[in-house]
Amino acid sequence: MEIISGKAVSADIRQDIKQDALSFKERFGRAPALAVIIVGDDPASHTYVNNKIKGCAEVGFRSICQKYANGTPQEEIASFIKGLAQDEEVDGILVQLPLPKGYDEKYLLSLIPDSKDVDGFSPTNTGLLSMNRPNTVSCTPLGIMHLLASTGTQLKGKNAVVIGRSNTVGKPMAMLLLNADCTVTVCHSKTKDLSSYTKNADIVVVAIGRAKFLKGEMVKEGAIVIDVGINRVDGKLVGDVDFEEVAPKCSYITPVPGGVGPMTITMLLLNTLNAAIHRLA
Repeated sequence: MEIISGKAVSADIRQDIKQDALSFKERFGRAPALAVIIVGDDPASHTYVNNKIKGCAEVGFRSICQKYANGTPQEEIASFIKGLAQDEEVDGILVQLPLPKGYDEKYLLSLIPDSKDVDGFSPTNTGLLSMNRPNTVSCTPLGIMHLLASTGTQLKGKNAVVIGRSNTVGKPMAMLLLNADCTVTVCHSKTKDLSSYTKNADIVVVAIGRAKFLKGEMVKEGAIVIDVGINRVDGKLVGDVDFEEVAPKCSYITPVPGGVGPMTITMLLLNTLNAAIHRLA
């Protein structure tokens, strides 16, 4: 069993991003730029945003962080996003989710041009992924593909099970694996006899938000298990996988923390860099 270190893979990719950002600045006279909008005072959301801003600084990007109090008129936020959409020196725009109650998430996200949708959430970018013509891909699934690549595993022909069908992780993850020539099964809360699928899977990706859900008897010997979950239990962070039970049966497994998590912001930075290059090159 080998642990896939998201920290190590992320660090290597960030070094490449930093070099490419420097080359971009030398060519175009400015750094790639990411704008982040956050509404309200949710502590977790502010932590995520702060980490994104720190990531930008680490790789030499310019960052814009616009904070709004809960209750700010939606049109004020919309007007700011529209301005960013027109700003030629802004390459990526991100609205931190979830938004407080009372805001129209779909409307605000729809104001972000596809070319600046570095989260990969727009209908256009989602549709292109389903057609195997990806432009910008949702950050967490894209990061998982990099983690799988780091193992040197040949994905073609592998049986893959994705547990979870969210628009941000489960669905794009299934599409990426399908595009990599895996045979993909998507399981969810309504799936009957879920373990009958996971026991036959070469790759299991778990993204359902239920602490230690995947147990040892649910996976086969030699499986690769990717744990997307982040749950707090008794003051500790644990994943959706019962690591102690599952790890001994795996060829590769991601830990929580330190597995998928570090990759998500790194993929956001990569998407921003690519958006900048595509817009100006």
